[in-house]
Amino acid sequence: MKFAFVMVQERGLLDRLLADIATRLIAEGAKLAGVVQINAEREGARHCDMLVRVLPDGPVFDISQKLGNGSRGCRLDVGALEQAVASVEATLQENADIDLLIVNKFGKHEAFGRGFRDVIGSVLLRDIPVLLGVNPLNRPAFEAFAGDEAVELPADDAVIYQWCRENSLLPA
Repeated sequence: MKFAFVMVQERGLLDRLLADIATRLIAEGAKLAGVVQINAEREGARHCDMLVRVLPDGPVFDISQKLGNGSRGCRLDVGALEQAVASVEATLQENADIDLLIVNKFGKHEAFGRGFRDVIGSVLLRDIPVLLGVNPLNRPAFEAFAGDEAVELPADDAVIYQWCRENSLLPA
């Protein structure tokens, strides 16, 4: 099983790393599925908007609720996330020859068995390699899901890219 994850504390770094890797692989002809996150700053807002772009070429979903600057609750728009999941599932059904699945985050939703969790599992069963971002708070849930099947990669674009080239279904 070809399964890797990256975990980063710095806000936004992992999103940029995975988006850059996806862009590079697509430019090289890789057939990708999944999502990468784009953080869009909003003037006057304390939090950025969380957008996910379905690979390889969209659509883009705004998965953040606009709760206001003083809010402390979860900003995830579950309905929008599920639309993104459905879009990725459609891509996977339409394209049998996907080289790699990238998912920006194994987050709280996946920790509770929702979101991209079933997509990740079904893709691994098809022997398609998977690269994930993991939220540090959800690492225990991720480890319960992945067991010892996933390898942790450092937040280094060269190392992540090399893993993708060596473990994806891309031609050499």
